[in-house]
Amino acid sequence: MVNLVDVFSEFKTGKNIDRPTMVRVLEDVFRTLIKKKYITDENFDVIVNTTTGDLEIWRVREVVPDGEVTDENAQISESEARLVDESLDVGEECYEQLDIEDFGRRAIMAARQTLVSRIMELEKDEIYRKYTETVGDVVTGEVNQIMKKEMLVLDDATGNELVLPRTEMIKGDYYRKGDMVRAIIKKVEMRNNTPYIMISRTDPSFLQKLMEAEVPEIEDGIIEIKNIVRLPGERAKVAVESHDDRVDPVGACVGMKGSRIHGIVRELRNENIDIINYTNNVSLYIQRSLTPAKITTIELDHERKRAAVYLDADQVSLAIGKSGSNIKLATKLTGYEIDVYRNNQQELEIDDVDLEEFSDEIEPWVIEAFKNIGCDTARQVLELSAEELLRRTDLEEETIKEVLNILSREFEGE
Repeated sequence: MVNLVDVFSEFKTGKNIDRPTMVRVLEDVFRTLIKKKYITDENFDVIVNTTTGDLEIWRVREVVPDGEVTDENAQISESEARLVDESLDVGEECYEQLDIEDFGRRAIMAARQTLVSRIMELEKDEIYRKYTETVGDVVTGEVNQIMKKEMLVLDDATGNELVLPRTEMIKGDYYRKGDMVRAIIKKVEMRNNTPYIMISRTDPSFLQKLMEAEVPEIEDGIIEIKNIVRLPGERAKVAVESHDDRVDPVGACVGMKGSRIHGIVRELRNENIDIINYTNNVSLYIQRSLTPAKITTIELDHERKRAAVYLDADQVSLAIGKSGSNIKLATKLTGYEIDVYRNNQQELEIDDVDLEEFSDEIEPWVIEAFKNIGCDTARQVLELSAEELLRRTDLEEETIKEVLNILSREFEGE
């Protein structure tokens, strides 16, 4: 009796299982126990008290005259019935309470194992169901285990295990056991009869949820996010539209002095986020998507979904971005393949990058030191020797060497 009661106690306190399901499973387990001993459970009542933890099994048989018992499961002789209750007469029902220990130690152990197994299955099904309903929601958890290809994170709200693959982590993410992680629930599936809950920090939906949390106008439906494209940890572009002419969508998302966007940028490891005003005017949309570059003219081929944009020489590196990041994201955001040309009509190769694009690797005051001597792009810096840069700036030799290494890597393979 003790073994089953202990399991029942664990079972009834389970947070993920509702009481009707709990009672049904317990009844099933005990009815299986009855069938193994008595062949049938038709004349038995199983009573489960979910409040006290009491378990009762009653055998119900009709009282018949002595010597006229034809079915031992459905009938009991008058003399035997009066051993249970002296007041019973022929034709009445005899209720006899059974002691679970009467079923034998082996049967009790088997029932206990079945009960534990059913509990685990129910908990897994319930976890799967609940997380399936929360796909796309942001979750916070504690890093529990770090492995080569993934991290195991314990959901702060439920204690359930979540999986954060390395492929779903932002470049620059570094965690130790016990650190807290924020991510979005990306996928939920059953693997080997166990819920597999994958979370992601690189999915565009994660940025969208972070913005919804920071910008009340998005949550209220005043501002709508039309599209998000990301190079996680590097750059992102978000197209927004206002449904209220009095509300500037870009200004509302950025906040006073960047107050709203700064927290998101920190969460995403200094990912550079461009917020642009959405428009149905394709030409204007493409121009905005290439921010911060300023386009002189644009030619569209709607049939082939291509755009030729023309810029002044000093805007070229801004349009392309570090490693082509700006133009890649603009292409994904607008759905148009974008070709960049200088204003002399010659198609441009990705031949230079503005120093501002390296702000995630080079300190702003160092970039400013180079700009003060007329070096605004990576190639302009690389054209000068380390000795010349040391002479013309007040920077340390070690700092200059580090910057040259960073800039040189941008053009490796040319």
